[in-house]
Amino acid sequence: QVQLVESGGGLVQAGGSLRLSCAASRSSFSANSMGWHRQGPGKQREFVAAIISGSRTSYADSVKGRFTISRDNAKNTVYLQMNSLKPEDTAVYYCNVVVGINDYWGQGTQVTVSS
Repeated sequence: QVQLVESGGGLVQAGGSLRLSCAASRSSFSANSMGWHRQGPGKQREFVAAIISGSRTSYADSVKGRFTISRDNAKNTVYLQMNSLKPEDTAVYYCNVVVGINDYWGQGTQVTVSS
């Protein structure tokens, strides 16, 4: 089992920045992927960014050039640096870790971007 705890969400004006953190309860070294999804009001959950096989990164087109995903293996933590935020980035952001065939999710952290 892997428990994930997100933090760093909040209210920010358009153009501002936030950094989300996701701390895992055990070493993330063996994870197939670690990443973030989000679910906006009235929308389905969607992929945002991921680190795959330890080093390769992937981003949704809507966040490329604005968001950066990174990980700190020593702290079992994955980060999402979000810059140039837009109102359409408003959502609950969920941390996701895949280990083998197991898929783990955090409880989510709210990000609200005001115009």
